[in-house]
Amino acid sequence: MIPNTEITSAVDAPAGAFTPPGAARTINLPEFCRVMAVSRPTNDSEIHFEVWMPPTANWNRKFEGVGNAGFSGSLSYSTMANALQRGYATAGSDTGHVPDDLKFGVGHPDKIADWAYRAVHVMTENAKLIIRDYYGRLPQYSYFTGCSTGGQQALTTAQRFPADYDGIVAGDPGHNRIHLMAGAMWTLAAASPLTAAKLPLITKTAISSCDAVDGVTDGVIDDPRRCHFDPGVLLCKSGDNDNCLTAPQVESVRKIYEGARNPRTGERIFSGWTLGTETSWTTYFVGPTEPRRNEFWRLWVFNDPDWDWHTFDFDRDLAFADTKMAVINSVDADLRPFKAPNGKLLMYHGWADDNVPAADAIEYYDRVKAAMGGADRTTDFFRLFLAPGE
Repeated sequence: MIPNTEITSAVDAPAGAFTPPGAARTINLPEFCRVMAVSRPTNDSEIHFEVWMPPTANWNRKFEGVGNAGFSGSLSYSTMANALQRGYATAGSDTGHVPDDLKFGVGHPDKIADWAYRAVHVMTENAKLIIRDYYGRLPQYSYFTGCSTGGQQALTTAQRFPADYDGIVAGDPGHNRIHLMAGAMWTLAAASPLTAAKLPLITKTAISSCDAVDGVTDGVIDDPRRCHFDPGVLLCKSGDNDNCLTAPQVESVRKIYEGARNPRTGERIFSGWTLGTETSWTTYFVGPTEPRRNEFWRLWVFNDPDWDWHTFDFDRDLAFADTKMAVINSVDADLRPFKAPNGKLLMYHGWADDNVPAADAIEYYDRVKAAMGGADRTTDFFRLFLAPGE
């Protein structure tokens, strides 16, 4: 019997096409044992998870936990399928809720905690017990992989539950979540002079200026830190048109590259956006009338569905959010407890990521090096890889 957990289904799934719940496409899978369960570690928790296990003869004696995306309550079935196809026992969870909106957390702090950190830990502990009962032994090695929110979950696990996994892969982590969303709010205001029609021009000029810095002209900026592109080269000389930038637009682009700062103190709030990502700014900054995930501020921080983001105070309100919602951040740079039992952490980030700027991953990696006492005490267990064009 597993405490606070109910097994709702345990079936042998034959090899062949598998259609994940709510999906239109099927996945071709080998045979496996599919266990579905729900865990209730608090009175207000309901964490659904699944454990998939290949036959004993096909099991590589390893376990892979997988992360989620956004604020989603959907299991990452495709990632679980990939793990199963490679011989892993694998597990995923719904993080304790179903819809991909933030209403689930209104008046439910335990559900916010489930999403923020508890669900993956509960899934992991229970999955290992289920694996033990099925195979008669615990996994020899356990790994976790996730990207974006899954990358945040990866870092959360390393920081909060260092004994859960031997190896962790954190992709494009949105771990500095509060400041990521505050930065989006600041950037939306800073981008107000820009139009979508101007963005391809900026990207084309930036790539043209920086592409060959690495010695290869391939349409990809290898490392934007090696290039000092100034959007001022696009300043209109004789009237506004789609082939140039007005002075306010030039200043807007410079601000976005530099990153969000407190308007009063100039203190850095969040990292700037990367050269070459400009055409993707229409997703969050150029065109939208309110910041990404504005419901976080309305529903979770201020408990006011009618809250107006224009009233945000980067002194008072950001400090309030940092305190009230600290549980959703994963910014602890002291990874000594994770390193101690020989844990290994790989973090990757795409330079062209349009959800989280790569500079934020670099800043976290640098803070870890400082907290660990230098690069020589960090690179033996933690590495960061940056992917051009991704």
